[in-house]
Amino acid sequence: MNTGLYLYGIFPDPIPEIVDLQGLDKQPVHSQVVDGFSFLYSDACQEKYLASRRNLLTHEKVLELAMHEGFHVLLPLRFGLVVKDWETIQKQLIEPYKEQLNELFQKLTGQREVSIKILWDSKSELQAMMKSNQELKQQRDNMEGKNLNMEEIIQIGQLIESNLAARKQTVIQEFFDNLHPLAKEIVESDPMTEEMIYNAAFLIPWEAEPVFSERVEAIDQKFGDRLRIRYNNFTAPYTFAQLTS
Repeated sequence: MNTGLYLYGIFPDPIPEIVDLQGLDKQPVHSQVVDGFSFLYSDACQEKYLASRRNLLTHEKVLELAMHEGFHVLLPLRFGLVVKDWETIQKQLIEPYKEQLNELFQKLTGQREVSIKILWDSKSELQAMMKSNQELKQQRDNMEGKNLNMEEIIQIGQLIESNLAARKQTVIQEFFDNLHPLAKEIVESDPMTEEMIYNAAFLIPWEAEPVFSERVEAIDQKFGDRLRIRYNNFTAPYTFAQLTS
């Protein structure tokens, strides 16, 4: 049963029908132009969609396929957006945000979003830090087996934490120094797990991605097994396509 329109993203130019592209509920994906903006949509069979892995991947796949077809400039819409009709879009999105939408399209023209997530093994890093800092290691070893007061516990804890933070910053700075010159904008986000030490998205020119990728690979080789790097070089620009109220 059709309960409305499920929206995937907005493009500045009309998009021809993409053959055999299925959206959520295995519905065919279409394009609709509203006031000069082209929306990718499919018929919604549910009023609300569960944010399951399958549904999220389907949502992403629709946008990525459009990008693969050459429609690189887009504003991805959040997962689960269902509207009743195109009049709703006109009144609630285009009329109040038309200027912002055009500004975002202008900013994203010729640009792409890539992301870096850096992870390390904190236990291994702690051991390596102690091995390289014999003075700190000696301080810690001297305290083992002793009844320490709270001040002593806090002091050694702060020393270890500050040295580990400095070690972490050295890694992050290496990425920043090499990748920042290629980026038009950078958005740093909070790490998603305890083992993640850096999480950032970069807005870079489309043609700069091969160089960006080479630099990521070079840094990876420099640090060797110390790091696990998750580099996503093809994604809709969620980070840099934010509307503000």
